[in-house]
Amino acid sequence: MSRKRWHSVKEIRIADVARLAGVSTATVSRVLSEPGKVRQKTHDLVMEAVRRSGYIPDSTARKLRTRRTMTVLVVAPRLTNPVFAEILRGVDDELTQSGYGIIIGNLDNRREREARYVDLALSRQVDGVLLLTGYIPADGTRDMREGGLPIVALCAAIEDDAIPSVVVQDREASRRAVEYLAELGHRRFGYISGTPGSIIEHERFRGFCEGIAAAGFRQDEIVRWEGPFVFATGVAAAESFLAMKDRPTGIFAACDESAIGFIKRVRAERIRVPQDVSVIGFDGIEFADYTEPTLTTFRQPLHELGCVGADVLMKLIRGEMTAGDWNVRLPLTLLERDTTGPVLHKDYTSLRRSAM
Repeated sequence: MSRKRWHSVKEIRIADVARLAGVSTATVSRVLSEPGKVRQKTHDLVMEAVRRSGYIPDSTARKLRTRRTMTVLVVAPRLTNPVFAEILRGVDDELTQSGYGIIIGNLDNRREREARYVDLALSRQVDGVLLLTGYIPADGTRDMREGGLPIVALCAAIEDDAIPSVVVQDREASRRAVEYLAELGHRRFGYISGTPGSIIEHERFRGFCEGIAAAGFRQDEIVRWEGPFVFATGVAAAESFLAMKDRPTGIFAACDESAIGFIKRVRAERIRVPQDVSVIGFDGIEFADYTEPTLTTFRQPLHELGCVGADVLMKLIRGEMTAGDWNVRLPLTLLERDTTGPVLHKDYTSLRRSAM
């Protein structure tokens, strides 16, 4: 068989390989997709032609050989949340190293959007799923577990022992927030919640209450404002705060967005932060670095969270671990900045007067 000169790898097609090997294109496809089903002599002949020609099988052929899509589905509640954006960067960085792509499922906090991503999982158009939702998406009659794909809960744990989780130490950080405020002399506390019913909110409020008890205060003395993890929740909490006569002096917000919303609103009414009220956030988003004053917050290792979650999922996909082998809880870092300070030793008359 004569050797042929090939000018460019991009010009090589499967038909060229077939012609060089003296076989049909169907035979070449079979060798590349199901090598165990062809004779060894034919296999060797085709692979020699592949080597000589420089032919690179396309992604479809690679998928057929591995029986993998080389794609992972990541389902997030709301992509406009900067926390999820940074986690997704970590996920993508880790998956890229394994040659995997990513499909991002943005629910936008609307449960009716779940069905399309359930279909993706059940039809096995992806090799695994990362869930940032805190629950298993369903379409009314089925949920993602029925597809039998590896699933990892990221950022928010899921109550299923078969699903490993990679989360942060929410409860411990919230407990530390109360301890920190108490050390500054605060005795009246406010809590701005996250989305009611979410596992993240449950853990953060639980830690806050544990901190209140450990500091010797009663839970019924806490002022609690409810709302989702958004700026508007902090603004609404601020409106309530401004209408109070005996205001909390130490505020812990379950996310940075609501902390920022709170601070912006109260400062518009000439309430000083931290002289009149101290505020701690949770997340460590980049926005917190640029607020005025800069926000005291617990910084989550968001990029690391995404990397570790993707790594665990890849190990499940490759069969290097079983689902029950891995649950990770990453620590947070308290960033002490300008929105917290000691309670002023005075009668708080200025606070009471401004409420009238």
